[in-house]
Amino acid sequence: MENSYESPNKSNDVSLKELRDKLAEFAEVRGWDKYHSPRNLLLALVGEVGEVSEIFQWKGEVVKGLPNWTADDKEHLEEELSDVLLYLVRLADVCGLDLGQAALTKIIKNARKYPVVNQKTSTYN
Repeated sequence: MENSYESPNKSNDVSLKELRDKLAEFAEVRGWDKYHSPRNLLLALVGEVGEVSEIFQWKGEVVKGLPNWTADDKEHLEEELSDVLLYLVRLADVCGLDLGQAALTKIIKNARKYPVVNQKTSTYN
């Protein structure tokens, strides 16, 4: 299974289940499961969020789509955001949680909590 990490599947969307399974296998074959406690994964996740924050720290307001960023800057951001996602998926798995279902449930809860009243008055339009 070593080669399954060589080239990512770029033709389709990647599911959380696929990420979860690849991460579990990645950790297992390296003997890292013993280090992947919820606490350790959370601390690693927080560290990676800090690295994403550092990228934005002195940029001021950033335009959607990052049109003024270099390809290298965008690649760096992709790598750090990927680290955040991977630690989050691994943490949810180690905790026995279905992150995808939890996220969908949270969207429904938020829709009930924040119903659409009048889109024209939104400050984000």
